[in-house]
Amino acid sequence: MNIGIYGGSFNPVHLGHLLVAQAAGEELGLDRLFFVPAAQSPFKTENEIAPAEIRLRLLRLALAGKTHCEIDEQEIQRGGVSYTVDTLRDYAKKFPSAKLFYLIGADNIAKLNEWREADELARLAEFVAAPRPNEIPAEFPKPFRGRILKGFPIEISSSQIRARVKAGLPIESLVPPFVADAIRAAKIYI
Repeated sequence: MNIGIYGGSFNPVHLGHLLVAQAAGEELGLDRLFFVPAAQSPFKTENEIAPAEIRLRLLRLALAGKTHCEIDEQEIQRGGVSYTVDTLRDYAKKFPSAKLFYLIGADNIAKLNEWREADELARLAEFVAAPRPNEIPAEFPKPFRGRILKGFPIEISSSQIRARVKAGLPIESLVPPFVADAIRAAKIYI
C-alpha cells in the first residue's frame, strides 16, 4: 500500500494544495492520502495561524467529495508544536507494511536536516516535493530519499491569500468557492 501524508498549516487550504494532492495521487499511485493540519508549526509563530477548528472546517469544505483524500487531526489533537517525526512514527505503526510518502513544498528541501530527528524522518518516509513554477529544487540532503512531483506547479501561497483577504481583494480564483465563502463568513484574516 502507498500512503501519502500531506502536513502543513493549511492556513488556509487553497487550490495549490489540492493540485499537489492530485499530482501526488497520480504520480505515486497512492492508495490513501492524508492531510494532516499542524496544531502549531515549529517554523511559524502562533499569532500567524487561524484557530484549528476554522482550518479544519476549511479543509473539510475543500476536500468534500474527494474520496481519495482524508483528514487526520492527530497533530491538532496532540496540541502544542507539531513535529513531523511524531506523525510519521504513528503512520509507521498503523501501516507497518505500507510505503510512506511525505509531501512538502520544494522550498523545504534544503532545510530538511534542520527538522527534528532528521535521521529518523529520512528512515520513515520518502519525501516528495512540489515545486513552484520556474523553481529549480535543491538536491535532497543525505540521508533523505526524495523525488520531485512533475504535475501542476502553481504560484499560490496561503500568505498571499491572507494578504488579499486583509486588503479586501477577491480570492475566488485561489481557493474552492465554499472555502472563500467560509473565510468571509468567519471574518478571518481581516
